[in-house]
Amino acid sequence: MRLTVIAVGKLKQGPERELAERYRARFDDIGRKLGFRGLDIHEISESRARDAATRMAEEAAAIAALVPDGGALVTLDERGKSVDSAAFAAQLGRWRDESVPGTIFVIGGADGLLPELRRKAKLCLSFGAATWPHQMVRVMLLEQIYRAATILAGHPYHRA
Repeated sequence: MRLTVIAVGKLKQGPERELAERYRARFDDIGRKLGFRGLDIHEISESRARDAATRMAEEAAAIAALVPDGGALVTLDERGKSVDSAAFAAQLGRWRDESVPGTIFVIGGADGLLPELRRKAKLCLSFGAATWPHQMVRVMLLEQIYRAATILAGHPYHRA
């Protein structure tokens, strides 16, 4: 199973990009041994439309163009479900074992995700009730993906 992160907005050079890349590289090292075929990251430019509805629609169209058929769509949204790391790892492991071709994680822009896109998701995740900058959400998501791989591998990184 291939994992893909689609994020609205670009990470500039700096500590967030370095940390995101570190977790992606760590996942690549352990993930291949677990049957994951890699972790791709696609950055989508933020829409410059004047109103929020148009911005969300334009961003959703760009996201939809990158989402392959048959994959498990996971959206990140403050209204989503809060799951612990072990449950997140178990879900990724189930999709892998069910031969789901890919899991696609979507991080929206400043206005969030179009409701129609959220409804298509097999899982809508939240990192709590607080609103986080998309740069931080990307780092937190990549850390959780890496943590999930370590849980599935029985690696001591996760000590809960």
